[in-house]
Amino acid sequence: MGFYCQRVFPRLLNFAMRNRELARYRRRIVGAAQGEVLEIGIGSGLNLPFYPASAARVVGLDPAPELIRMARAAAVRAGREVEFLTGSAEAIPLADASVDTVVTTWTLCSIDDPAVALREMRRVLKPGGRLLFAEHGLAPDPGVRRWQHRLTPLWRPIAGGCRLDRPIAELIRAGGFELKDFSAEYLRGPKVMTYIYAGSAEAG
Repeated sequence: MGFYCQRVFPRLLNFAMRNRELARYRRRIVGAAQGEVLEIGIGSGLNLPFYPASAARVVGLDPAPELIRMARAAAVRAGREVEFLTGSAEAIPLADASVDTVVTTWTLCSIDDPAVALREMRRVLKPGGRLLFAEHGLAPDPGVRRWQHRLTPLWRPIAGGCRLDRPIAELIRAGGFELKDFSAEYLRGPKVMTYIYAGSAEAG
């Protein structure tokens, strides 16, 4: 969770999702975090330099111990104190209503059961808490969608479980959230891979 889309995907597809474009999203999304923060799929810690002072405490969740080791080093470089948990987004090892903000970036595409994961995110959020997200997924254009559906079965096994055709906004709404500061657009590059959903959501 988080490894391919947060680390390998941007590097291998730099022509499609260039670092400055990713940084724009990270700055917007991660920079809005406040209070007690849980980052889902922290991966190698690429978001850590973007957390503001308003993020009083950051907890990073990832199922891969080797990525957590990399994220620990990234936390040191960023001068950020982070608590790391090894675990799945489908069974978040935190108490109900224990965080103010949940952050997920380029992670929902690779979670096996995003509906369960989103229910878990809602469970751990305090009343009035926010889900902050930047994800790639299902495009609005019928022609692009057809190719996303065709390519996903081929892409997923070689891409760490990444699905090109996840309907991110629908999934978030179905998880009991109301979209707030929301945008969706293509980045430069192959449209099947570069339709980005970003914004915030609150429990409905």
